[in-house]
Order: sequence, then structure tokens, then C-alpha cells
Amino acid sequence: MKPAEDEDAPATAAAQTVWYDPMTSPQAPAPQQQPAIEAAMRGASPSVSSNARPLRVYADGIYDLFHFGHARALEQAKKSFPNTYLLVGCCSDEITHMYKGKTVMTEDERYESLRHCKWVDEVIPDAPWVINQEFIDKHDIDYVAHDALPYADTSGAANDVYEFVKAIGKFKETKRTEGISTSDIIMRILKDYNQYIMRNLTRGYSRKDLGVSYVKEKQLRVNMGISKLREKVKEHQEKVIELLRGYFEAELRVIRKTLTPSVLLRAQFHSAAKIAGTNPVEWMENADRWIVGFLEKFEEGCHMMETAIKGRIQEGLKRQGRSESNLSGEESDS
Repeated sequence: MKPAEDEDAPATAAAQTVWYDPMTSPQAPAPQQQPAIEAAMRGASPSVSSNARPLRVYADGIYDLFHFGHARALEQAKKSFPNTYLLVGCCSDEITHMYKGKTVMTEDERYESLRHCKWVDEVIPDAPWVINQEFIDKHDIDYVAHDALPYADTSGAANDVYEFVKAIGKFKETKRTEGISTSDIIMRILKDYNQYIMRNLTRGYSRKDLGVSYVKEKQLRVNMGISKLREKVKEHQEKVIELLRGYFEAELRVIRKTLTPSVLLRAQFHSAAKIAGTNPVEWMENADRWIVGFLEKFEEGCHMMETAIKGRIQEGLKRQGRSESNLSGEESDS
């Protein structure tokens, strides 16, 4: 039941929320009708068209930051039987903060979120932390739906929150949705805390609204400016490298075209060979190899120059990053 998935934190005063009138929940089935418990126990499906009332399935929890994992669990509870009336209990802020920790949403916000879930027939506010026989009788509950993972009862009433309903055979297991939970969502926010602070500062929230100091706000704004500058530098770096690459490729094409062995070039080699006293045939045979060697060296030099340029820019960015790290370290020490 109680996967509140909240971290303990000091409570803060929340502004009073004014709600519009929620849509009326479906009429609860008359308690005097006979539930189809016998058919369910035999493994048969209760007939929707029979006079037997729908099975009343109860699911409870904190439902903070209501997400699709919550909705899927409620869908499973609603579809436990062909004819199901789903009651959803939601614990109040007082009891949740006492046994689990601070919530992000207030109890009224959590109640209202549940009312807008299509699988929910009725919301029971201020639900108890541990279900007892009195509560089951009061709401005429046939089954309690939740995943089978044991939840330690921090209230001290039992070892497992669902120990009682499991013992009396009224527990209906559902499956958790892996990869999503309230704690996961909170961790995502905490991980990118500075980014969310800057996001809200740029949207008009004041540092006091966000609970950050004057120094923290200025440091975040400086860091944001540095990040933007780094992005611009990287963008210009890529443009420069692309321009250099295009220039060098164009130059290489010109050189290759110019140095392609021709009658004139071979004549020049022949003349040079005579002056040097070398066999002209050897010069002509080696001409292509010499040209290819020259072009390879030229391309190698271009690549080295490009690498050097990139290296200098990256080293400059690293020095800038180390300066930022030192600044952040000083901030944490202070």
C-alpha cells in the first residue's frame, strides 16, 4: 500500500488550494445485495448480468506525483473481476508525514488526481495506514488489491502492512510497473537540481520562491552564461574545422590535378635527370611514386594541423572547466 516513495524533509506551509466541485463518483452498489464471492473463490467469473452485486475491491496508497505506474496498478485492481467496483484509499498528509515522510503534493491534490483516474469508482480520503476488520466492514470490502512485495509497517501494528488482509484471504495481488516510481521522479529532479532552478528563474520565479540564496542565484547565472559560451565555442570550432577541411580538400584537388604526370612534367623530369646524371627512364618510372608520397605527406601535415587546432581549443575548454570546478568546490566548502 504505502509506496509513498518520499524522502524525509522539513514540512513547508502550502497555500490553500481552491478546488472546483469534482465529478460525482458512480453510485456505490447497495450493500444488501449478495456479492459473488462464492463464484470468485471457485475460480469462476461472476456474471455481470446476475443479481449479485459487483465485487468491491479496495486499493490504497499515497499516490504522490500520480504517474502511470499508479494508474496501471489501479487498472489491474479494477480488472481483477469482470464486475468490480474499485474503492481507492489515500492517506492524509498527517499520517503520511508521520510514517513515511514528506510528500510533494498535498492530500487534496492527491485526492483530486485519483478522482480523475478512469479506473477509480470512489476515493476514500484519510485512509488508515493499516487496514483492520472494522474498516473492511464499514466499506463492505471484498478484496484488497496491491502488489505482493512486503511493506514494513512503520506504525508498529504489524510486520507487514497487509499482514491482516493476507491472513484472512482477502488479498488480491497486482504487479508493479518497473522503471517508474515517485522516488525515481524525485531523484531525476534532484539530479538536475541546478538546471531546474535556472529553468524557473528564467520563467519569472524569484530566488526566494525557489529557496536559494543571493550568491547561489548569481553563481547559477554565471554558470549558465559559461555553458552558453561553451556551446557557442563548440559551434564555432566545428564550423572552423569544417572550413579548414573544405579548404584543404580543395587545395589537394588542385595539387593532384596540377601534379598529374604529363608530357611537360615528364620532360622536366627528363631534363633534371640529365643534369643529375641519372637514367631518365628511372625518373619517369618513379614519378608517380614520388607524387603520391608528396601528397601523402601533405595530407598528413594537414591532418596534424587540424588536430593541433582542435587540441588547443579542447585544452582551453578543459582549463575553463577546471576553473568552474574549483569555483563549485569553493561554493560547497562555504
